[in-house]
Amino acid sequence: MNETKNPEFIQLEEAAKMTTGTRATFIPGMQALYAEALKNICYVKKIPLIRALHPLMGVDKETGKDRQEKLYELTSQTSLPTMFHNDERPRSNWTEQLALAERIGASDSPALIPADFRQRVEVFGLCAIVLAEDGLVWNMRILSDGPLGRKYGYSAEASAQAPDKMAEIIRVIDAQVQAQEGRGSKYLIGDAISAADVYWATMSMAVIPAPPEIMPRTKQNEGMLAMFEASSHIPPVKESLTDRLEVQRDYILTTYCETPALLGGDPI
Repeated sequence: MNETKNPEFIQLEEAAKMTTGTRATFIPGMQALYAEALKNICYVKKIPLIRALHPLMGVDKETGKDRQEKLYELTSQTSLPTMFHNDERPRSNWTEQLALAERIGASDSPALIPADFRQRVEVFGLCAIVLAEDGLVWNMRILSDGPLGRKYGYSAEASAQAPDKMAEIIRVIDAQVQAQEGRGSKYLIGDAISAADVYWATMSMAVIPAPPEIMPRTKQNEGMLAMFEASSHIPPVKESLTDRLEVQRDYILTTYCETPALLGGDPI
């Protein structure tokens, strides 16, 4: 995978100028959920990934400019992660990133988008309630007011509804895991790994804290891990969590993804 224990990060401008290779933006030391999920998707698909620095939100104190101004100039958006491949247009949406990864992945890598269209409906349906608007991560982000929460439509009313929505989504996933266990499968759909497994396993760390053997601790991710821990104790969320969710999550991450995750940054 061309990665080391101390992964290198190139500048955004350099990544944008390159015409060969697959590049994605990351924040060193941070397991930003969508970026970590894309990294895991690429790992499963055996896609060598070049890491680029994603600019932080906010205004640079020295220049007075928006730190993400250049990213917006290059891609017309500011989402993390942004994905570049060869000289193709950048992708910032998880559905486009998944489709690209499926296309450029190694021929001997697992198919994350099923050929069977009935299963495909199930895969993208589960992915959507975890990743898409009004899904698990979306609602987690509007639990509190702040720059990220406002970006995703924070309001007092939406925030009050978020815990119950998160819990309902978790129950849907749990019911699927239970049903699949009943038929002898370790996967969310069918009898093989799919994008639903990779995305859920990664995103579930927001409500089922992962041990250091899976998600290392860094100076950069201390605050985020504390937020995830707090989310797991929100009463409706806590009541919806089961041991089988954690077992299935850990199986996917330790069997198919790189664990412990390579984040860079400053280890604790």
